[in-house]
Amino acid sequence: MSLHHSFRDDLSQSDDVTALRQTLARFQRIFNGSGYGFWEWDLATQHIDWSGGFWAQLGYGPEDEAAINDVRQLYGFIHPDDVEDVREATREHLRSGIPLNICYRIRTKQGDYIWTQARADSIRDETGRALYISGVNFDITELKEAEAALRESEARQVRIIQASNDGIWEWYAGRGGFHFSSRCWELLGYEDQDDVLTQGEDRLKVWRNHIYPDDLQKFDQALADHLQNKGTFDLEYRIISTQGEIRWIRCRGRAYFNEEGRAIRMSGTNMDITDIKRAEERVLQAKIAAEKANQAKSEFLSSMSHELRTPLNAILGYAQLFEYDGNLTHNQVDNLHEIRKAGEHLLQLINDVLDLAKIESGKMTVSLEPVLTSRVVAECFTLVQPQADAKSIKLYANLHQLESTYVVADNVRLKQALINLLSNAVKYNAMGGEVELRLGLLESNEMRIAVRDNGPGIAANRQREMFQPFNRLNAEYSKEEGSGVGLVITKQLVEMMNGKLDFTSTEGVGTEFWIDLPLSREWNQDLIVSPKHQNKYAPTELQVKQTKKILYIEDNPSNIRLLQQLFARYPQLQLDVAEEAFLGIYKARSEQPDVIILDINLPGMDGYEALSVLKRDSVTSNIPVVGLSANAMPYDVERGRNSGFYDYLTKPVEINHLIHTLNQLLTDH
Repeated sequence: MSLHHSFRDDLSQSDDVTALRQTLARFQRIFNGSGYGFWEWDLATQHIDWSGGFWAQLGYGPEDEAAINDVRQLYGFIHPDDVEDVREATREHLRSGIPLNICYRIRTKQGDYIWTQARADSIRDETGRALYISGVNFDITELKEAEAALRESEARQVRIIQASNDGIWEWYAGRGGFHFSSRCWELLGYEDQDDVLTQGEDRLKVWRNHIYPDDLQKFDQALADHLQNKGTFDLEYRIISTQGEIRWIRCRGRAYFNEEGRAIRMSGTNMDITDIKRAEERVLQAKIAAEKANQAKSEFLSSMSHELRTPLNAILGYAQLFEYDGNLTHNQVDNLHEIRKAGEHLLQLINDVLDLAKIESGKMTVSLEPVLTSRVVAECFTLVQPQADAKSIKLYANLHQLESTYVVADNVRLKQALINLLSNAVKYNAMGGEVELRLGLLESNEMRIAVRDNGPGIAANRQREMFQPFNRLNAEYSKEEGSGVGLVITKQLVEMMNGKLDFTSTEGVGTEFWIDLPLSREWNQDLIVSPKHQNKYAPTELQVKQTKKILYIEDNPSNIRLLQQLFARYPQLQLDVAEEAFLGIYKARSEQPDVIILDINLPGMDGYEALSVLKRDSVTSNIPVVGLSANAMPYDVERGRNSGFYDYLTKPVEINHLIHTLNQLLTDH
């Protein structure tokens, strides 16, 4: 018997009325407190009775009861998109008798919608015709929101995976081995799904069949090691697609282990890195091409240096030779100095270009060590003072009691940088001007070496061009010589020493350049007194008194005549010439000279091969050999000195240097 009929029978018994009312009151309290909506729909009258706090939670009150209890109006509370679904679910229940279970949205008093779930069943007569539908509604909004959030999270993961273009794979110890996502198979050129492609065959076996043979062992070993917990699984290998194309894969994965340490599952990704690998290959090829181009440039510069130094050797050599002639008039000596000055300027241009090329190629290195700044300043002043004297420029230094302070720098390169700044300050200054060098300490534990002049200054609109190679800021139209690369070289040298070079200039007032270098606080000595100024062009005195034999191996007639005229001034030096290496080796063995001067670029056998023969022969191994060549690139000089030459002189030959070397070799010390 149904509950409805049971209530009807109980009401017929007056003695149970009170108990029944108490029971109904208790049920009403339970219904109202639950927040559920308990209802019964009379299909004959289309009236629906509601109990519980469902509608009250939606904000409705007694004034809405009529509409809520009328089934025809009740559909107006349901979301328009869900009305037909509710009607169809009701019709299906009435046809089939299967309990009603549907989720839909219902409007609150405020006008927004919540999700509710309705579960109900019908009461039927003897013929099976439904008389009533009784059920319950409850709020499932939080559940729907959680489901929506989960779907969004899953969709987001899918979007991320799709955007990453990575393939996903998994392995389970007890679920049939490996499983690959569609993207994994797309990397191989397939379009079907995982199960269709493998057709029951082991998926890992199918995948391994596409791995490039040379990479297969690496793949197997990495996988086996990781499954034994011996290392990470992250490797790059090649695969062969169905079209025969070789592609690169970066495979990363992680295994999970049980308490016994056995791998139970593993997940990972396959990333297509073919484009990255091709880009790396292009970069590598570009690097190789750049290195070849740089090598070609170095070879060209070396060749250019050699070709320019050879005629310069004659120009400067003969100019120096005339300086040894005491019969020249004062005007002739001045003319010789101009020739030599012009030749040395051309030589400096060659050296500047080679220095710049070496810096740009990254082949120039510095040796950083504590350097006594005051000593470098003194040496630079000694070299620049004649230039300042020629223009009556006052050259002075304010060391500010920092005479014993050291900086961390390369001694040679710092000297080169300061000479450039001082020379420019003198060169571009007016007659009778002044140049000041001063030292100062910065709060950043650096020393500032500033060079200030009171010259014409630099126009503000040209200052940004200061460190451009070969840009002399219109100074090329003046009488001052220059290459336009000195400051560029200086700036890069300073930066290689972890320093900074900058300047300020005011047109009509002057210019100040400064170098900031880190201090070396652990070093502190008194200022070393600078050497006295010497005449730059004064000939060096030959100190050899006894008769000595010199063998000169050289094939260039101009170079031969230069040394012949030089040694003609010294009867104690007997010069013999061999114009090819084989003849020179023969004369060295047979005549036993005291010194051999050897050119590098010789026909048939170069100077290095000749030196090797001389050093291996016991008859000539103890004869000192001096290299003299137009191969004057830094690596040429270094190679020469490392090859066994006593000294390696470059052309144009510096006669004073040659005389000094002969004094060292041919006099008793």
